[in-house]
Amino acid sequence: MPANRFNAFTDYGVGIGLRVPHYDHILTKKPVVDWFEIISENYMVDGGRPLRLLDQILDQYRVVQHGVSMYFGSAQALNRDHLKRLKELTKRTKTPWLSDHLCWGSVDGRYTHDLLPLPYTFEAVKTTAERIRQVQDYLEIPIAVENVSSYAEYHESEMTEWEFLNEVVHAADCGILLDVNNIYVSSQNHSFDPMTYVDAIPAERVAQIHIAGHSKFEKYILDTHDHPVLDPVWGLYALAIERAGPTATLLEWDDNIPSFEEVHAEALKANRYLKAAEAAAVGGVTAEGVGQVAQVVA
Repeated sequence: MPANRFNAFTDYGVGIGLRVPHYDHILTKKPVVDWFEIISENYMVDGGRPLRLLDQILDQYRVVQHGVSMYFGSAQALNRDHLKRLKELTKRTKTPWLSDHLCWGSVDGRYTHDLLPLPYTFEAVKTTAERIRQVQDYLEIPIAVENVSSYAEYHESEMTEWEFLNEVVHAADCGILLDVNNIYVSSQNHSFDPMTYVDAIPAERVAQIHIAGHSKFEKYILDTHDHPVLDPVWGLYALAIERAGPTATLLEWDDNIPSFEEVHAEALKANRYLKAAEAAAVGGVTAEGVGQVAQVVA
């Protein structure tokens, strides 16, 4: 497995997203959790209950920040007030890296509040990578960009999505938050082999992995984050960690959120694959073998 300067936090293990319905359980029961991922924008405030709760979490747990509104691919100047508040939060949380999405979502100061896919062109590579570099330089911490799920394609695209991701992260010299559920969703919507996508990713740049559930409809698959991870996504996860090595892994569950215990138990299934990958690294087992071994590893 390759040395990975972006994945210097392999001891972070398996985490879950910090969500409001679980606050009371976490603060009263103090469950053993490797780490929590927070949505940065929920805590970019001057004070009040959100920050008081966050400080209580920070007293006991590791926290990693994940953003939903940086819009690295948007063709407009960065919002300096947003960046200032974001940097203040990173100092508060001491997040080891910051992730956000490889997408666009704003025009002329108007925000769609959606994660829209980019055209996979060399012009978009240049614009996006420049913005990532600017943010990374300003925040003074590593940035990891996440591949998004998509439901439309551009005729102007000059390369595949994975080629575009590779071009951007090399030009920006940043890391990757590899969302294997998003890869699966997009592969089914656009008819490509998701294994080809994972195989093409520069493993040395994978800083974090997202797993999640999705919903299948008659003509498309939707990234819903509202139930357990499906088997084909676990298969992609097995391949990802076979290539990148043990990597900080985060379960997303954002709708129809069940009890903390159920969400945590689903996240901890990743440990089977991580243990199997470690064993496979010694024995030269393939990703398919990792998946098989994971079924019997306690």
